[in-house]
Amino acid sequence: MNLLTTVLSFLVVIGILVVVHEYGHYLAARWSGVKVLKFSVGFGKPLFSRRLGRDRTEWTISSLPLGGYVKMLDEREGAVPSEEAHRAFNRASVWRRMIIVTAGPMANFLLAVFVFWALFIHGIPALKPVLGEPDADTPAAEAGLRKGDEVASVNGKQIKTFADLQMTLLESAVKGEKPVVQLANGEQRELDFSQVDSSNLEEGAKTLGFVPFSPDMAPVVGRLEPAGVAEKGGMRVGDRIESVNGQSIHTWQEFSSRVRSSPNRNIEVKVESSGSRRVLHLTPIEIEEGGTVIGRIGASPRFDPALFDALRTEQRHGPVKALEQAVIKTWETTVFSLKMLGRMVLGQVSWRNLSGPISIADYAGQTAQQGWLSFFGFLAVISIGLGVINLLPIPLLDGGHLMYYIFEVFRGRPVSERAMDIGSRIGMAVLGSLIFLALYNDILRVITK
Repeated sequence: MNLLTTVLSFLVVIGILVVVHEYGHYLAARWSGVKVLKFSVGFGKPLFSRRLGRDRTEWTISSLPLGGYVKMLDEREGAVPSEEAHRAFNRASVWRRMIIVTAGPMANFLLAVFVFWALFIHGIPALKPVLGEPDADTPAAEAGLRKGDEVASVNGKQIKTFADLQMTLLESAVKGEKPVVQLANGEQRELDFSQVDSSNLEEGAKTLGFVPFSPDMAPVVGRLEPAGVAEKGGMRVGDRIESVNGQSIHTWQEFSSRVRSSPNRNIEVKVESSGSRRVLHLTPIEIEEGGTVIGRIGASPRFDPALFDALRTEQRHGPVKALEQAVIKTWETTVFSLKMLGRMVLGQVSWRNLSGPISIADYAGQTAQQGWLSFFGFLAVISIGLGVINLLPIPLLDGGHLMYYIFEVFRGRPVSERAMDIGSRIGMAVLGSLIFLALYNDILRVITK
């Protein structure tokens, strides 16, 4: 993937999310009569700064683009002129302070609703819930599901796309349920997730045996990874794979299977191009995928769009229905995120599912290359994630401040400075640990990719 595309896509995503989040705080502060001193996108040394408006608010773009902040007038942070004391944040009623701190996350949720609404009006391309061949010993295989089966519903819930199927199955898996799958042909299959290790669902529904249907593709090379094993070994775009270690190859899936089963083992690949034949000797590198070691050479098949047309669907609605679906989508994604976070805390889901800035940048780059629909869909999901994280009752986050104000409502007086200082130390330790885990997971993914 182009590094420049990845970096620029990441900066665009972070920039949009930070501006929307902080602007939510800014608007709520203005509505509450609190004076805003500074609106900063990023931290560190200012790269651009300008004072605007009646209050001469300083609008700044800073050098470290991994967040932002809105600085408000506050008597706890310095002297405040007596004529402006009534506009200090600490003088605002507890209800107004609650509105100000929750406005940032709410702005992120509203952004997601708006993006999903626009996407549903335009039309979101998706895969039909048609199954590929499940791996042996997975719940899907044990339930008798086969390649080509189309899922109509799970536990009575209508399934329209493969993404719907993935989310529904993952929820059932982490609960250890036995969901009933209704197929389009009327048949039913009961899945047993009671023995699934729900702490290790890094590969999502694939761990359960659910992969999207993929029609047999000709064994012709369509793309080579720069400096990958295949390219270094002499493989070229347009080569037709004829055999591997003397065994004939008829589809790309067969070739992929041979490569995946040969990590760090030399394989003899016979290829044909323009009537001439060559023999290549390749040694697939070893990578880990879903806890299994597989081989990889960095080659992809020639893609024929016509083969996949029958598997595609599109979710398109009028403005009113699109808004309804956007709200539902945002709500379901929010609830799913909260459930996954809760199960991580309880040890029911692995912390390896936590992603940091490197993974987010990678996904941003991938979706940008897939097109603007994928990119904005990703933006909406990350916006929801940012909203959820910020509402967690952890001191230093918006949710931590909200927690203090809720205590203030019930106690009738603000939380003491000492209690908030202790909370800040705890919050710093928790956030530091989360950032460390996320970065560790990111680096591990890069190493094992």
